[in-house]
Amino acid sequence: MAFAIILILIVVASVLFHLLNPWQATEAASNWSSIDTAQFITLLITGVFFIAVVLFMALALIRFSHQKGRRATYQPDSKKLEWWLFGVTSLGIIVLLAPGLVVYHDFVRVPPEAHEMEVVAQQWQWSYRFPGQDGQLGKSDIRWVDARNPLGLDPNDPAGQDDILIRSNEVRLPLGQPVKVLLRSKDVLHNFYVPQVRAKMDMVPGMVSYFWFTPTRTGEFEVLCAEYCGVAHYNMRGKLIIEEPAAFEQWLATQPTFAQTLSAQPPTPSDRLAQGRQLAQNYGCLACHSLDGSASLGPTWQGLYGRRVQLSDGSSLEADEAYLRESITAPQAKLVQGYPPVMVAYSLAEEEMAALIALIKSLSDAAPAAPGDVEASQPAQQDQASQGQQLATSLGCLACHSLDGSSGIGPSWQGLYGTTRHFADGSSRRADAAYLVESIRTPNARLVEGYGPLMPAYALDAEQLEQLIAFIASRSETPDAPVEDAP
Repeated sequence: MAFAIILILIVVASVLFHLLNPWQATEAASNWSSIDTAQFITLLITGVFFIAVVLFMALALIRFSHQKGRRATYQPDSKKLEWWLFGVTSLGIIVLLAPGLVVYHDFVRVPPEAHEMEVVAQQWQWSYRFPGQDGQLGKSDIRWVDARNPLGLDPNDPAGQDDILIRSNEVRLPLGQPVKVLLRSKDVLHNFYVPQVRAKMDMVPGMVSYFWFTPTRTGEFEVLCAEYCGVAHYNMRGKLIIEEPAAFEQWLATQPTFAQTLSAQPPTPSDRLAQGRQLAQNYGCLACHSLDGSASLGPTWQGLYGRRVQLSDGSSLEADEAYLRESITAPQAKLVQGYPPVMVAYSLAEEEMAALIALIKSLSDAAPAAPGDVEASQPAQQDQASQGQQLATSLGCLACHSLDGSSGIGPSWQGLYGTTRHFADGSSRRADAAYLVESIRTPNARLVEGYGPLMPAYALDAEQLEQLIAFIASRSETPDAPVEDAP
C-alpha cells in the first residue's frame, strides 16, 4: 500500500511541476513555432502514457496486494489484450512521429527566394561566408585549407572571389528574409544551434548539411555547439545579431571578400609547406610514407630529397625534383629496391605538385633554398607577428586564449611573453620562447596554476613556431626577439 501511495504522489508531483515550473522555452525568433507545437504534442502523448502506466501500477498494487491463501491466476496469453496493446501503442507512435516528419519536411524544403549563409565549424570557433554580388558561393574543399585560406575556398574558382568572409564568432542576418544555412565542419562533429531560432543541425566532416529559417524579430542570440566536439566544447559559442535589412547591408559591405584576403596576404614558404602537408594527408600519402624516418609501406620522406636511391633493376639515381615528380605521376616507372609496386599514379595541378615537393624537400638537409623562397623569406621575417596571428586563427588558438587579458579556457596572450608563470606543482618559470615552444608541443608537461590539462599538442614546423611565438610576443610590452630562444 505504501509503495502505491508513493507512485500516486509521483504522478501528482510530476503534473504540478509541469504546470507550475518557472523554466519555460524562450520566445521564438523565427518562423519555426511549429517545432514548439511538435514538442508539445510529444510531451502530451508521453505524459499521458506515463500517467496511465504509473497509475495502473498503483492500482495493481492495491487490488492485487498479497493476501494469505490467495494465489495468482495463470493466464499464458490474451489475444484481446494483445490487440489492444498493439493498437494503442501503434497509434501513439504514429501520432508521435507524424508531427516531426511534417515539420522536418518543411525544415529542409528551402523557399526559392532564400539567400545563403555558410557556417564553418572548427574546434572551437565559428566562421561564416556569404555570396558576393554574383549570388553564388565558390567551391570549397579541405585540400585548400591553409593559414591564408582557413575556410578552404578554391582560389581558382571565379565564383568564390567575391565571397564575403566573416572570420569571427559574430554574424548578422536581416530581419524578415529567409536564409538557407549551409553547414560544414573542418575537423570533427559539431552542431549549429540557436535556441531562439528553434533550429539545429549536425555538421559532419566531409559533407554539407543545411536548413532554413526566417528571422522574425531583431536582437542578439547566442550560437551554441550542441554536439560534443572536444575539451573546449562548452566554450564554442558565438553571437547571431538580427537587424533591419538596411543595417545588415551596410555591415556586409564592410566585410572583406575572399580575393581581398588573398591579396592582403601574399603567400609565404610556410603557406606552401602547410598546403603540402594538408595535401599529403588528404591524398593518403602519409599512410605509406613516414615523415620521421620510420619504416613503412613506402620510402620515408625524411632525408629523401638529394639522397642516392637504389632501384629494383640494380641502378641508382639522385632523388632530385624531376625524380619526385615522376614518382608521383608514374610511380611504377622506377621502383625503389625493397618496396612493392603498390602506389597509384596521381594527377596533380602544378600548384599542388609544387607544394608536395616543397614539403618533401623541407624534410631533407640537402634541400637548397629556392631563389623565390629566399626573397619571400625577407618580408616574412618582417611580418612574422601578422602571419602568426593568421596561424593562431586557423588553428583555433584564439577560441581558448584571449588577446585582451580577459579570462578564458587557457591563459590570455595579452602580456604573457616575458612574465613569470606559476605552475600547479609549485614551480615557476619565465615565459620565454623556449617555454612557449614546450607549451605548444607538450602542453600538459607544465600546467599553469588555475588551468586544466585541456590543450591538445600541436606538431608545427620551425617556421610556424617562430611566427606563432612572434605574435604572442607582440602582445607583450617587452617582445625582445623571442624566436632566437626557440629550438
